[in-house]
Amino acid sequence: MHLPSGSGRGLPALIATALVLGLAGCGDDGTPDAAPASSAPVTATGATADARSQLTGLAAIALDRRYAALYAFTGDNGVARNVVATVAGDGSWRVDIANGALGGTADVSIVHNPNGVYQCSLSMSGTPVTPGCVHVAAKGEKVPSRYDPRVQRLFRQWLPVFTDRNSALSVSAVRPLDGAQGGACYSVDSIFASGDAPVDVGVYCYSADGLLTAARVGFGVLTLVRQVAAPPTVQFPGPEVGGEAMGMNASSIESPAASGAAG
Repeated sequence: MHLPSGSGRGLPALIATALVLGLAGCGDDGTPDAAPASSAPVTATGATADARSQLTGLAAIALDRRYAALYAFTGDNGVARNVVATVAGDGSWRVDIANGALGGTADVSIVHNPNGVYQCSLSMSGTPVTPGCVHVAAKGEKVPSRYDPRVQRLFRQWLPVFTDRNSALSVSAVRPLDGAQGGACYSVDSIFASGDAPVDVGVYCYSADGLLTAARVGFGVLTLVRQVAAPPTVQFPGPEVGGEAMGMNASSIESPAASGAAG
């Protein structure tokens, strides 16, 4: 199958690897599955009494959704890049973010499996990064901020919060974001004026069958390009290693995920 590279960035090595090895979900004729059509009506702008219930229902469906999909992502710095999100048949998941670490010079992948959460790197021509996957969080815990590309949170991390009717959220139905492919969009905010919000506040759009089709949050805008069938499980893009995971800033380029295989 062929997926577009996105504007201005080409198709970096990690994303190409994911498409070749991890997203082999095309049909027998090699034609990729289209993004899901939705029978859900377009929701009008404004707060609705049942917007919270609608989002709760869609998030519950999304928790069970299995897919592999290519997204276009534009960060708050205006740079366009590709994101590949995979939720496998066994519930493991992986999000590949082109140029998402070391100040935008290295690809990064966040992988979640029964052993916890890993940050993975892949070598690129411009930055001397040793390929490898570093365990950065126990199962159910968040990725430490210094290793966190953030984009992966939009796909899985906030779904349990959306399904929890007691979470401190304000939800309103809004007009679809540009590029959202069907379904409905919701503005999500915290009900508290101060303190940490329980999710990344912004706008989230879902198809009727629970696929995230678009999102707009403080660190960027994400839009679905297309999807394929989910693989049985996700694979690490490199060996599990010890040492430090990659930092998000260019200043951390001297401490890539490296230094030897874990025992």
